[in-house]
Amino acid sequence: MAQTSQIRFIDTALSCTGPFAVSYTDPDQKWLIRKHLISLIQNFPSLTPSVDQFFHDNGSTVNLLNVKGYLQVSHSTPPIPVHIWLLENYPFMAPLVFVLSDAASPIHSNHPFVDSSGAATSPYLIFWSYPHSNLSDFVRNLVKLFSHDHPFVYLAAAASRSFTHPALVSKQEAIDRLVGQLHYDVAAVKAQTAEDIEGLAALEGEMEKRVVTATSIVLGLDREKKNLKRRVKEMTDEADMIMNWVGVNDPRNVMAAAAAARGEERTEDAFEAADETAERVLNHLAADKAIEDLMYALDEAVEEGVVTVEAYLKLVRASAREQFFNRAMILPWLH
Repeated sequence: MAQTSQIRFIDTALSCTGPFAVSYTDPDQKWLIRKHLISLIQNFPSLTPSVDQFFHDNGSTVNLLNVKGYLQVSHSTPPIPVHIWLLENYPFMAPLVFVLSDAASPIHSNHPFVDSSGAATSPYLIFWSYPHSNLSDFVRNLVKLFSHDHPFVYLAAAASRSFTHPALVSKQEAIDRLVGQLHYDVAAVKAQTAEDIEGLAALEGEMEKRVVTATSIVLGLDREKKNLKRRVKEMTDEADMIMNWVGVNDPRNVMAAAAAARGEERTEDAFEAADETAERVLNHLAADKAIEDLMYALDEAVEEGVVTVEAYLKLVRASAREQFFNRAMILPWLH
């Protein structure tokens, strides 16, 4: 039974007038509040009624009935201090419930029914509906919730988070169990998602670095390509200059030009091959001698500085290959 002094306090608070009057004006509402409070302190003697100022979010203050005390959910867990406020529209509006914590008993993170500020919620409060809902049933539901998932951090907290099989509980307990499990599943998904996002962000940073590196390589290759094209053009121009110089300074050309000026026939026109094979041999021999003359002319060009050493070596290699080919074609006819 509730203590007589507590019932007298409730009656006095509800009948008080003046600046200390509570913010409940309807007599029927006051009767319901009295009935619910007396039932609550009868079922939970550790809770004590009180009247205090309540500060709304808009800055206004009202005098409201409230209860404070401890809920002992089991012998193996620490008691839970709670503060329950009955708002102006109670019982048509659900009460506000806060779990009071301190440095010695902090609220564990990601609790499904208590946030970091201590504000408590549950499916019972969310679906509060008078006359089916009342203070005593709500606190009983709160004790069951906290017996399965204690709000404070302590050594055996993890082991206490075990809900009864849904087939063995009431509809309300099954809803509470589902909400608790969903909360932890969502928290796990959020944590995994945050980890994945962090990993993807790191990967994005690495990919950006690689893009910069690849872009730098492509630009370098493009510059190298342009340089090679420029070098090819320079070497082509040098080759043209060499060929022009050789054409002008080739002794055979000089002699042919002199003979033509005198009206004489060309020396090579004085020879006539007996057949096609002999003509091919003569052509290869002439090409071989011409290449020797070319190499001699290239030697002079390098000495005079007309041709670079790089261009000279390239032309000598090409001429040597051609000379080798010509001599290889002549060799069978010399035996």
